[in-house]
Amino acid sequence: MDFPFILKQFSEHHEVADWSSQRRLHACLRHAIQQGILSAGLRLPASRRLAQELNIARNTVVFAYEQLISEGFLLADRRGTMVNPLSAHLAMVTNPVANPTKQMSADFADNSVEQASLARRAQDIMPWPVESDLTSGFAPGVPSLLDFPVAIWRRLLDKTWRNLPRAKLGYASPLGELDLRVAIADYLRASRGVACTAEQVIITDGTQSSLNLCAQAFADTQQKVWIENPGYIGAQIAFRAAQLNIIGIPIDESGIAPSQRDWTLHTPKLIYVTPSHQYPTGGVLTLARRLELIAQAQAHGALIIEDDYDSEFRHDGPPLPAMQGLFPDAPVLYLGTFSKTMFPAMRIAYMIVPKNRIIGLKNLISKSHLRGRSADQLCLAQFIQNDYFSQHLRRTRRLYRQRRDTLIALVQTHLPDVVSVHGASAGMHLAIRFLDDTIDDQQVSRSALQQNIVAPALSAHAIGKRKQSWSGLMLGYAQVDSQDMAILVRRLAKIIEQHRNA
Repeated sequence: MDFPFILKQFSEHHEVADWSSQRRLHACLRHAIQQGILSAGLRLPASRRLAQELNIARNTVVFAYEQLISEGFLLADRRGTMVNPLSAHLAMVTNPVANPTKQMSADFADNSVEQASLARRAQDIMPWPVESDLTSGFAPGVPSLLDFPVAIWRRLLDKTWRNLPRAKLGYASPLGELDLRVAIADYLRASRGVACTAEQVIITDGTQSSLNLCAQAFADTQQKVWIENPGYIGAQIAFRAAQLNIIGIPIDESGIAPSQRDWTLHTPKLIYVTPSHQYPTGGVLTLARRLELIAQAQAHGALIIEDDYDSEFRHDGPPLPAMQGLFPDAPVLYLGTFSKTMFPAMRIAYMIVPKNRIIGLKNLISKSHLRGRSADQLCLAQFIQNDYFSQHLRRTRRLYRQRRDTLIALVQTHLPDVVSVHGASAGMHLAIRFLDDTIDDQQVSRSALQQNIVAPALSAHAIGKRKQSWSGLMLGYAQVDSQDMAILVRRLAKIIEQHRNA
């Protein structure tokens, strides 16, 4: 099979000039499988051999193979890698497109989804984009997958499966494996100042699952929930699906800023915040605001949901202590995830539940949630306990700090006097805020998407009809290497300039 020719033909017929080599090879192989050029059952060359044949890095081939394996187009066995015999059927039920980003852009179109058969509450959430589906350009929340220690993870996972008792093949505890809950509790006490025991830890399938559970368990229909304005779309979706009354609370440089009128007229049942790195603007909730919010929540019988989604990456000092541990028995439900620190496909997150709410929530979960994937959870427990997790965090902190510095320098070079930078002290993304309030950030975001640059608009995260003054873009940098970053920023600057002069 002439793989150089296949890659050359693909590149000539598709707009891939600004794609990374990993993305180009992945898209090329996927397209070739869908078109039958690489037939079902075909054995592919070893990663080292194909890398030499294409004159590219071996990691690029490994990335493409692993992505296609996870998508079901390839299979891996002791003999190597082969095209899945079912791939021909898979291609028929998927929607192959030459440019995946153009397909993804349909998520932004209000009228692109047939909604007639859906319930009204489902129709209400359809217009929102699903940002986790968008991984090109400056997509926020995407870690550097190429830098994850796959070899170590595979070794631990293989060992876990070899030692796994047969009983673990059945339904697992709905609360999660005890070994993992203990490992998470130990880690959070040491690194985040969270006051908890393993008894308070509940394992979920991701932050979205955690939010759905919070909405179902701790609020009734039409009760009020506060969300930062602008705020996380995933939280809006969870609370809207639960038919809660969503109230957007304005933010400033010091974080969420409710007025006394808000407490009086819109007394909340739940308060959702991202205090360590506000989503999407990146601000940090000050200690004074944290203490005031906890005190007011206690006084009004509200429960704070603290989403600590990427707090491990603090670039200008040690991670800030969690709100949950600021004083005993705080009315705070703490959420964390491994999607940002490790890889999204893991689908493991966790909740730290206040002691006075754990029994009721356990009973609800036991009746409504069946759990599995014991091997993955036990493997993760070993990954944490053997210090591999901490080592990985130290490496990625250095890497992300370097990429953040590169991005800031590029923004200052190519967008002087056009934007201000916010939220750069922590996390995996920063926000650029337009100094010219006549620029439509959502139009800029759509234009960027047409050129394969994912840069979500800040104003798209607005809550309800309340006005918010943030207009600009989110720029995720964790997964973008420096060479690609320079190209993307130059192209983005041109797009912004075109809209500025329109």
